[in-house]
Amino acid sequence: MDDDAACARSVVQVLRRNGFDAWSVGTGAAALAQHHKADLLLLDLGLPDLDGLQVCADIRATADTPIIAITESGTELERVLCLKSGCDDCVNKPYGLQELVARVEAVLRRARLAVHTRCIVHGPLRIDAARREAYLSGNLLALTRKEFDLLHVLASRPGTVFSRKELMALVWHDRSPATGRTIDTHVNSLRKKLGASTWILTVRGVGFRLGRGMSAAA
Repeated sequence: MDDDAACARSVVQVLRRNGFDAWSVGTGAAALAQHHKADLLLLDLGLPDLDGLQVCADIRATADTPIIAITESGTELERVLCLKSGCDDCVNKPYGLQELVARVEAVLRRARLAVHTRCIVHGPLRIDAARREAYLSGNLLALTRKEFDLLHVLASRPGTVFSRKELMALVWHDRSPATGRTIDTHVNSLRKKLGASTWILTVRGVGFRLGRGMSAAA
């Protein structure tokens, strides 16, 4: 572990010298707890506590954060498994630090381009992820940060029913069982701002999904 810790410190130092606000964690559990704070993840698959590929898959299930996997063997099978688990790129050990920085910059460029070109349109509802703005029939909605995040998650997969646990993980980055009325309060507020309760439908005993508010107007 001493060698791994020293390597992580070197990577962090190089990234900081290249203008990135970088930090490291030593376990898969810590990566799962803090991944939402980062714009990109460098994930060494040789974690001391969890399977690296599973950590990648778990992160990808709740976030679009770019992931570069650092692999030990560098076999084709390992690279394929990395990509299937949701990684955006793979780097084999040993690697050059400047090449690693270049890969970080390239993956971030692709991710930012995807964000800036991503816009969700659902009937009269338009959500601009880059600007973090939502419009209904051309009118800008006055949403709080969490209201926007909740609406964006629901609209990203309009046919999907999201459980309360999933919404707590995706919007509030909380993996503990959903308690209280946090989600209900935000759903009710969104329904009022959208002007129709049918924009967000409750699936009893399961969770919520995006609906079509114009049905109510009709």
